[in-house]
Amino acid sequence: MGNRIRAEPLSLDELLRDTGGTESGALVVFAGTVRGAEEGREVVALEYDVHPAMAERVLAAIEEEIAGRDGIAACRIVHRVGAVPAGEPSVYVVVRGRHRPEAFEAAREGIDRVKREAPIWKTILHPDGSRTAGRESVPLGLGILPRTPAPSAASARNRG
Repeated sequence: MGNRIRAEPLSLDELLRDTGGTESGALVVFAGTVRGAEEGREVVALEYDVHPAMAERVLAAIEEEIAGRDGIAACRIVHRVGAVPAGEPSVYVVVRGRHRPEAFEAAREGIDRVKREAPIWKTILHPDGSRTAGRESVPLGLGILPRTPAPSAASARNRG
């Protein structure tokens, strides 16, 4: 299916069409949205960096594994890259299942695995132009180092 990693705003309608069918009695949508504050500081956007080909493969594998379970009819996952403004979704996990318990469990596992396994990391952008590395690091075992955020103008002045 491809196109799981996207620079453009995400479309929930598209994912609902992709997963549609009459065999499911449950639809669970997880939408991860960018908060307007993090640890007491205002946030204007999150900037997501990614290893595109690897992230596509990881998200596809998560989808396939979840969709292959008994009671689950479909799973779709998409994630934004680049700067995502506060209030906008950065990730969707859509699961359709026969019944709600399986669908809720699968959606939670889907987002937990994306955060744990996908080579996607974030930088927090603040109104004053400063940048803070997000708490998520590169997933364990990938051997890839995240991009080091550029120092803020204030920290560069303080160094000398």
